[in-house]
Amino acid sequence: MLTDLFLRCREAVTRTLRHDDEDGQGMVEYALILVLIAVVVIVVLTTVGKKVENVFSNISSGLGT
Repeated sequence: MLTDLFLRCREAVTRTLRHDDEDGQGMVEYALILVLIAVVVIVVLTTVGKKVENVFSNISSGLGT
């Protein structure tokens, strides 16, 4: 009984302390991809945003006159 409890505790500690590096690596890769996508979106919005603002400004001034 005590031996069984010891074995279960040892197995639980071993499972807890064992690190699976591939899971961590996968999470880091997903994080890097998300950062890259965020940077691309920011660059595109800042570049295209000014052009879109000019187009709407021209349309607005054209409708007003």
